[in-house]
Amino acid sequence: MRTSRALSALLLLPLAGAGAQAVPFSQRAAVTQWLGNTEVTITYGRPNARGRKLFGGVVPWGEVWCPGADQATAIALSKDLLVGGQRLAAGKYSLWAIPDSAEWTLIFSRAANVFHIPYPGESKDALRIKVKPQGGSFMETLAFYFPAANADRALLNLQWGETIVQVPIENTH
Repeated sequence: MRTSRALSALLLLPLAGAGAQAVPFSQRAAVTQWLGNTEVTITYGRPNARGRKLFGGVVPWGEVWCPGADQATAIALSKDLLVGGQRLAAGKYSLWAIPDSAEWTLIFSRAANVFHIPYPGESKDALRIKVKPQGGSFMETLAFYFPAANADRALLNLQWGETIVQVPIENTH
């Protein structure tokens, strides 16, 4: 009797998981911020540090990197904005970076719905800006967030490990 129950359980086991979806290792996330009547939404995969050396290690210096996992990180703007002091037209873009210890280049690509590798290429770039990395408290999971925002401007942070990259965003009025 015990053997037949065990055998039945083993035979039914594959059926129990048949409808289950695989859970991605890097969880998906989204953050939305309003600047007056302009909506900014970022959607991305959130990789974990897992004890690895991040910048200058997993993410090499001087090479194009997509800050996220799986589907490329996307940023959508409902109206034109100034990003790092430069105009970026309303629309959806994928976000890329070239990290370096002293200065990063952030790239907003018109190739909006792409996988996080390979980089779509400079011909698809809508905007490139330079930003300075800052040190911060350790963040295990990659995060995008707005530490300050009002109707006219916001600060957008990308943080992973002990590195923070901050981008000022402003309405164009």
